[in-house]
Amino acid sequence: MSRSSTERIQFSVIIPVLNESRRIEKLLASLRKQTSNFETEIIVVDGGSEDDTLQRARAHCDHAVQSPRGRARQQNFGANIAVGDTLVFLHADTTLPADAFNLIANALNPGGSWGRFDVTLVSHEARLRLVATMMNLRSRSTGIATGDQCIFVTRRTFIAIGGFPEQALMEDIEISKRLKRVSSPACLRAKVRTSARRWETQGVFRTIALMWWLRFAYWLGVSPATLARWYGYGRSEASR
Repeated sequence: MSRSSTERIQFSVIIPVLNESRRIEKLLASLRKQTSNFETEIIVVDGGSEDDTLQRARAHCDHAVQSPRGRARQQNFGANIAVGDTLVFLHADTTLPADAFNLIANALNPGGSWGRFDVTLVSHEARLRLVATMMNLRSRSTGIATGDQCIFVTRRTFIAIGGFPEQALMEDIEISKRLKRVSSPACLRAKVRTSARRWETQGVFRTIALMWWLRFAYWLGVSPATLARWYGYGRSEASR
C-alpha cells in the first residue's frame, strides 16, 4: 500500500516486530479498521525475523521494512521514515482500544507532547489483573511509561529529544525521562490489551522479581547490555 507524497498524515503507527507471523496480519487488519477515519500510515519494522513476518505484513501496511535488530533501533528506523504529525509506537502483541486515535488526538491538542495508555494483561490468571493495576499506578505516579502501554508522541517532540536511546533494554524508561523534561505525559485511562505470555511462561512472581531487579540494577548504573543478557533478550522474540 502507498499514499500520495502530498497527503497530510495525522498518525504514523510504528510496529517493531521479530518472528510475529502468527499475529501480524490480525493486528494490522484491526488497525486498518480503527484508523479508517484518520489520515494514518502504518509502518512495520522487522528486526530480522526467521519466519515470514515481513512478507505477511506487506499486504496490510504502508511500509514493511527491515532494520538492525533491537526495539529502540527498529522504532527509530520507523520514525525516520514516518511523516505523521504524531508517532504511535505499538508492540506487536498489543491491541488498542476502539477509540484510541480520538483519545490520542484529544490528549495532544492543544499543546500536548506525549502520553501513554493504561494496560491490561490478557490472561485468565487473576493475579495478573493486580499486576496490571500496579503497573498503571506506578506509571501514573512516576510519569514513566513502558512500551507495553503504547507510547505516543508528537513528531516534533520526538525529533527534539533525539528519539529512543539505542540501548539493548530499558529504552522505554530512558525515553520517558527525556520526554518528562519537555512535559508530563497524558496518562490515558483507556486500556490497551497486551499479551501475558511472558508472565505465564516464566511465572508471575518470578517475572515481577526479575523486572524489579532489572529496574533497580539500571538505577544503580548497570549497563543496558548487561541487563539484556540477564533478561535473556532476543532469544525468541522482540516483544517483552
